Order: sequence, then C-alpha cells, then structure tokens
Amino acid sequence: MPVRLLLVDDEAALAELLKKYLERLGYEVDLCLTPDAALALFRENPRGYALVLTDLTLPGMSGVEMLDRMRAIDPQVTAILSSGYPHTLQAARVTFLQKPFLPKALAALVEDLLKTKPPA
Repeated sequence: MPVRLLLVDDEAALAELLKKYLERLGYEVDLCLTPDAALALFRENPRGYALVLTDLTLPGMSGVEMLDRMRAIDPQVTAILSSGYPHTLQAARVTFLQKPFLPKALAALVEDLLKTKPPA
C-alpha cells in the first residue's frame, strides 16, 4: 500500500515542485493550497496520511494552528513544519525544517520520520 502524504503550502509553484518530487520518490501526495482545504481532506480520512508537510505561514491560519486542529481529530499526527523564519516547536511528533532546504534533505527527513512513526 503506498504511503500517502498531505502537503500544505500556499506558494503554488513551490508546492507543485515538492509534490512532483515526493511522487517521484514513490509517495502519494495530496496537495492543498489552504489550511481549510487541508482540514477538509484530513477530516475525511485522518488515519489516511502517514505524514503532514506544511508551511508555517498560511492564509487564514498558521500551520501550527492547522496542526493543532488536526491533532484534535487524531492526536497521533506526525508532521514537518517548514518556514523561512526560525521557529521553536513545542509539539510532539512535529519536526521543523528551515527554508530554503534541499530536496534531498526533505526526502531524508520524511524517510526518517516514517521509520520512527509509531504504528496507527
């Protein structure tokens, strides 16, 4: 069964590049440009995503707030939060990735998090 990721970023061009890159690595990727769209998809199948990748700054709510709402649905959410601004995380199973990052760094982090994620 393929591993499904939820990618949330309001920069459409960057999001499409990341989606294609992750798909080339063998992941199924659902892309959302807004946190509301991501929350709607997540609500449909919260355990369907092995990992959520999100930008910190999104329209309408932050990536942190979106992840908090997802955790209210499924406390086991594992995520990568990225930003061009330094950020201190205070949530379990959320890893920060500083932008800009190399695609290989993202791939290695995704692989590492999926290896260490507790079973659903």
